Amino acid sequence: MAGHSKWANIRARKGVQDARRGKLFTKCIREITIAARSGGGDPVHNPRLRSAIDKALDVNMTRDTIDRAIQRGTGELEGAHYDEIRYEGYGPGGVAVMVDCQTDNHTRTVGDVRHAFTKHGGHLGTDGSVAYLFKRLGVLHYAPDTNENKVIEAALEAGADDVLTGSDGSLEVLTAPENFAAVLAAMNKTGLKPDHAEITQRAMLDVTLTGHDAEQSWKLIMALEDLEDVQHVYSNAHFPEEVMHPHA
Repeated sequence: MAGHSKWANIRARKGVQDARRGKLFTKCIREITIAARSGGGDPVHNPRLRSAIDKALDVNMTRDTIDRAIQRGTGELEGAHYDEIRYEGYGPGGVAVMVDCQTDNHTRTVGDVRHAFTKHGGHLGTDGSVAYLFKRLGVLHYAPDTNENKVIEAALEAGADDVLTGSDGSLEVLTAPENFAAVLAAMNKTGLKPDHAEITQRAMLDVTLTGHDAEQSWKLIMALEDLEDVQHVYSNAHFPEEVMHPHA
């Protein structure tokens, strides 16, 4: 975390995603449906479903819409069958990019993903070509004005693995994926509700981009995140502020 904040990069991307609310709704519905299909329709016993529901509520999705998505996943309602598929590739400057998709049409999805890579100076790689650069973990984000000592104390008590401090003073509590739900519940119980919490893929080593490579890689990631079949885009790129906020 030295020298920059992952949270700043993530927050900037989340702002762009939130502006595309219609597509965000579609992605939330697909995630709920797949989570219910793979782990059952009860969020108490299905942490992935619980997390998907929380994200849907964060973007003001109605309970009726959420319930219908769960019922499609459990087979109580008819609906499209979505598969999960991952694509891996490289962006400008050799940046690693991993793209998790949920689709009912593999041909369409791989065509769209390949087009985004090619248009923005990247290329698709083979399975496993960049996945080894990432680690799956739970992350709880706290704003810069959060009391660091309180977060560290509560995180230790909750069984978290680590607490990182960003250059802007923001905090991240890291957990093993299987402990994520328990740590989140314990932190909430102490009154330390995170700004954002998720199980994600985190690059083990960041690559700082500048100039044309930074601009093109940012455009690549935004283009990928704008695709309806794409659920998550992970990269090891760190972007300068002027690329994420060109008109600031």
